Amino acid sequence: MNFRLQAINQHWKILATGRPGELSTLVLDPACRRPALWILTICAGTAIYGASIGAWQGPQMAIYVGLKLPLVVFLTLTVNSLLNGLLGRLLGSGLGFKDTFSALLVSFSIFSLIVGSLSPISLGMALDTPGPDSPQSGQVHRSLILFHIVLISFAGITATRQLWGLLRSVSSSAAARRTLFGWLAGNLFVGAQMGFLLRPIFGQPGLTIEFLRPDMFEGNFYESVWWALKHIF
Repeated sequence: MNFRLQAINQHWKILATGRPGELSTLVLDPACRRPALWILTICAGTAIYGASIGAWQGPQMAIYVGLKLPLVVFLTLTVNSLLNGLLGRLLGSGLGFKDTFSALLVSFSIFSLIVGSLSPISLGMALDTPGPDSPQSGQVHRSLILFHIVLISFAGITATRQLWGLLRSVSSSAAARRTLFGWLAGNLFVGAQMGFLLRPIFGQPGLTIEFLRPDMFEGNFYESVWWALKHIF
């Protein structure tokens, strides 16, 4: 039992430090795959970050977003496990569907560690800026949306970039590059739209706090970003 705990602790340290060669072992070596640990890491990191986002609207919204953000990640993971497996085959990654799914789990775990570690900053912003009942609420709301989009994009790009060493070890440089960009585009596109469908994530001043919007299938993520940019600038 003690040996098992030591192995789990070692694997989690590899995940946290993000050393490419060791990350490859977590993906490719069946003995080192810890899906339960990666799922726990994803749940904890994204739930804490989600709560820090929703805190701007109060405790109820913090709980809602803390529950929904892990759901966004797992829905994205479900869709992209098939999509990225197909992309990997088409682009010559050298990875099968099982290895691709394992790589996605590791990548999203790194993403969750990044956003989880930045949660104190996110929470500080939520508590220090004018609240949803203030005259500046509209401007603050749009600024928070863009801030978190940039932060999430940074975390997603960084986490996916950590898979470069893995891809390079099983395929040519050109194939690894194509696969990495294909995976990144798929993760960002699907993740953004899943977040939009499960809105409110950031909440909106003047609207009732609810778990899901009744018009969840109307519009898309990119329209909302354009709206926020247009009203800020």
